[in-house]
Amino acid sequence: MEPVFADFSTTPARLSNAVVGYHRCGVAPSHLALGSDGYIKLDFTTDGHEEVAGAVLTVTTLGASVPMDVLLNGKAVAEGLMFPEAGGYDVPQDRVLSLPGELLTQGDNLLEIRSPAGEEGLLRLTTITLDPAQDSGRARHALAARASTRSVFAFGTEQRPVNSAVWQPASRLLFHIDRGDRAVPAQLSWRGTDGAETAIALRADMSGFHGHYRAADGALGEFRGTLTDRWAYPDGTTDVPLYRFSTEEGGDGDWRPSGELRILLDDGRATPVERVSWSDRRGNAASVTLTAAVVTADGHAASGELRDITNTVVDVEASDEFEAGGEVARNILRKSRSKWLVPEDTAELDFTLQRPAAVASYRLTSANDAPGRDPQDWHLQGSHDGSTWTTLDTRTGERFTRRFETRDFSFANTASYRRYRLRITDNAGGDEIQLSQIQFLAGADKAPAPAASDFIGYYGPAGEAPTGYRGTTVPGPESDATGGRKEGPREKLLAGDLTDTAQDLDSAARLLGKLAEYLRTP
Repeated sequence: MEPVFADFSTTPARLSNAVVGYHRCGVAPSHLALGSDGYIKLDFTTDGHEEVAGAVLTVTTLGASVPMDVLLNGKAVAEGLMFPEAGGYDVPQDRVLSLPGELLTQGDNLLEIRSPAGEEGLLRLTTITLDPAQDSGRARHALAARASTRSVFAFGTEQRPVNSAVWQPASRLLFHIDRGDRAVPAQLSWRGTDGAETAIALRADMSGFHGHYRAADGALGEFRGTLTDRWAYPDGTTDVPLYRFSTEEGGDGDWRPSGELRILLDDGRATPVERVSWSDRRGNAASVTLTAAVVTADGHAASGELRDITNTVVDVEASDEFEAGGEVARNILRKSRSKWLVPEDTAELDFTLQRPAAVASYRLTSANDAPGRDPQDWHLQGSHDGSTWTTLDTRTGERFTRRFETRDFSFANTASYRRYRLRITDNAGGDEIQLSQIQFLAGADKAPAPAASDFIGYYGPAGEAPTGYRGTTVPGPESDATGGRKEGPREKLLAGDLTDTAQDLDSAARLLGKLAEYLRTP
């Protein structure tokens, strides 16, 4: 029996040896949310020539206890199964079940996980793995191997100053550190050229982190984050500081080549890093100090050119959102085909920037369905304090001609505001409003910025003595301080990323046929 897994913590979902169908289920960026009488079905196969003694099912959920029913090929394996209360709303919890071999058939099988009718809570599934009983853990290992290729991480963050009981929204954290070994980070710390320092420890499943910081002015506090996006390099690296180095290990005149190192670390402070230290899940550790060079004006936007400042948005609040379906306001800050949906024909979105900026243009992208939900009339407003608002731009009778169409709206503005509000006063005729993405553009900073030219540090392989570690910047379009290649938004797949779904030509044909059935089903 080939291992089966379905990982819903990313978009698109990652599947192996499975096709997934669902009902009364919301697709959120980090999980599937099953409502009352909702279910998902995993259609998987076993070797037709193999006698299966049994299987081990592991279901991982987020948050509070909600019952679930488990069926295999129409037979109940568990009913009203509860997860123990543990830790909080976003804490992953595992439930492991043994599936009897007599319920498995040679060839096609159907696993169902259901939320019983009448339940008020949401069953939030992140991963499902299924292994042969004699090789438990194989699917988890395969899932970890797949995950290691997605080494660009984005986290929504909060900070809590010392002696404060309140967590405050903070800037997005984006990082990618890769020596070419696809090792998943466990701990990470960095220092900026302004003297600010941060250190974090990451959860084993990379769903979040906890740490602490010292700000440039010496203020101390806690720092925590929740995973919002994860990509395979170079996706997600557009318009952020990315450094590539050709490296050597050794010392005392005996240096030997050790491949390429890529470092991307953007905590939203617009301050370059000067030191980065990390350890990974394999027990390796490294620390590097970057030396600075000056990037000339040729490497930066010319005076008057607008630049995308969407990644400086630290908070977004909506008048309403479809939380049960995962169609929340924060989705419109992501470069993907997710969306924000509100069940009204008027709505408001309030954005808070990390620092004031003179927005002079913005882009709106229509969502996936129902053109009647598109905004038609709106105002864009700015505010210094969140109480007094100035109308900057007014639009009426606007139309989107296709799905996922991006339109630019420019206006005259030189005043810097920290808060911006999009007030939608009418839509194109539907009962709801939706948007896939919003982007803000402001005047570019003409000042030159520092960029890494080389580094010096150490590298300590697991169980071995540390050695010297040094690197020199790799020239090329992906090594400059403005980030990597530019691409269009990533598309979602209905059933997920099928890279490892089919194990051979026969199963490929079978699974593609089943996927076609799901696509034809209304």
